[in-house]
Amino acid sequence: MAAVRRGQRSGAQGTLSRDQELELIEAIRGNHPDGYGLDDELWSRHTVAALIQRRFQLDLDLRDVGAYLGAWGLGPREPRERACSLCADSVTRWMEHAYPAILRSAQEHHADVYWLGRTRLHGVVPPADVLSAVSARGRTRFMIATPSVNPPLPRDFLLRLSGAAGRTVHAIVDSSWPTARWPRRLPPRIVLHPLPSCGRDA
Repeated sequence: MAAVRRGQRSGAQGTLSRDQELELIEAIRGNHPDGYGLDDELWSRHTVAALIQRRFQLDLDLRDVGAYLGAWGLGPREPRERACSLCADSVTRWMEHAYPAILRSAQEHHADVYWLGRTRLHGVVPPADVLSAVSARGRTRFMIATPSVNPPLPRDFLLRLSGAAGRTVHAIVDSSWPTARWPRRLPPRIVLHPLPSCGRDA
């Protein structure tokens, strides 16, 4: 899981030691940037870099921070990578027909489009899940939570994605959360779209 690049010594200037990386994960788990006085409601490269500077007095380049996030399973993924092999053709058809309509609606309403997913963060005790939202432009926002069996899609995650200003959000949800586990009675500004999946609840 550690994201130290080849040729760099763990703990050297510009990198985190293994212990520091684990401490960083624990600082993020179950917490949000605004709880540390940072100006965002979900974690991103910028807020993680700010927390690293504050906690370890290290000024990491955003590309280096992105390397850590990539090692944690965060970052853009192709739509077909978000579905099992049995669903690949369905996802391709969905991208050709449904996705352009979502983009048009988002543009008309000045909305953000995010791809939502969940991945297990290995190598940490206790285990952790990373809940991510990757924008159509590649911006990643996320939170770290303790995993549970059949977890619901967190309402708080979606509200924070919309932000205090109440931005309109179109969120494309992969098979991490079947529709039966989606929150009910969301504000109209948050619109959820299921990515085709053979395991998707009706």
